[in-house]
Amino acid sequence: MRRLLWLLLPASVLAADLGSKAWILGLLKEGESLPVIKGFFYLTLGFNRGAIFGSLTWMPEPVRFAVFGLAGVAALAYFGKHFLAEATSTWDRVALGFILGGALGNGIDRLVRGAVVDFLDFIFGTWHYWTFNVADSFILVGAVLYGVRMLMAPKAVDPQANG
Repeated sequence: MRRLLWLLLPASVLAADLGSKAWILGLLKEGESLPVIKGFFYLTLGFNRGAIFGSLTWMPEPVRFAVFGLAGVAALAYFGKHFLAEATSTWDRVALGFILGGALGNGIDRLVRGAVVDFLDFIFGTWHYWTFNVADSFILVGAVLYGVRMLMAPKAVDPQANG
């Protein structure tokens, strides 16, 4: 029962992502931009039909749909299994919940719109970062948390290693 309560975490991430996308779709048209902090942070509506940073857009749409669909199902199965495993630590469960919720948000976008809604747009001096969304933010934070936890995990000792 307690593990099932943890499902509220990815569900909350999903709700935040879908809610923010619904809000921005009601506020802006594709390509429109609204300054939040001029010269630094803008809300700019765009649709990413590719993968991370717009890669793979050269693929025909049916191939992209199949590749993203298979990758999405595989990721949800892998991370979902570890998320719900009884032995999963609290921090790992938080990280995996962030990843799952974000992946679901972007996956729903791909199914419904054929593209991911992006709108968080940052400029650092002369460098313009790729536009992203709330789901991407949670996926990144979850991946960093999960990576840090893996690096900090005690190493298993092989009793036969020293002979």
